[in-house]
Amino acid sequence: MNIRETLDFQIRSTLFSMMRMYNFLVQEYGVTQGMGYTLMIIPKEGIPATSIGPIMGMGSSSLSRLLKSMESNGLVFREADQMDRRITRIFLTEKGVGLRKSIKSMVVSFNENVIKNISDDELTTYNKVTEVIKQQIDFELNKRNK
Repeated sequence: MNIRETLDFQIRSTLFSMMRMYNFLVQEYGVTQGMGYTLMIIPKEGIPATSIGPIMGMGSSSLSRLLKSMESNGLVFREADQMDRRITRIFLTEKGVGLRKSIKSMVVSFNENVIKNISDDELTTYNKVTEVIKQQIDFELNKRNK
C-alpha cells in the first residue's frame, strides 16, 4: 500500500493544511490557531484548566505555555473554582469573547463552504469513518496500557 493512500496520511495532511490556513487567517489578530480553538471551547462559566488539554489533544506543558501566552495577550484569566479551591478555572476576558466571535465566524464559514460540496450521505459516511477511527485509537491505546 502506498503510504499516501493511508487514512493516517490523509488525515495528517488535511489537518496540517487546515492548521496552516487558520494560522494565516488569525495572524492579523496576533494569535495562533491553537489559541483560536481554545477561545472557542471556553464556555461563559469558565472551564477547569485540566479539562482543556484532553479536548485539545495537548499535554500539560504545551497547554500551560498556551494559556500563559493567552493570559499575557489579555484573552483569558484564571480564577480558583468557587466550590473546590484546588481547581483553577479559565475564563475569557472581554477581549477574548470579542476575538472568539471573529474566529468562530471563520470556522463556521469554512465549514459551510466545505459542506456545500458534500452530499448528506457523504457527510454521514465521513462522520461514521471518523468515529470508527477514534474507536480504533482508543482500542489501541487501551490495549497497550494493559
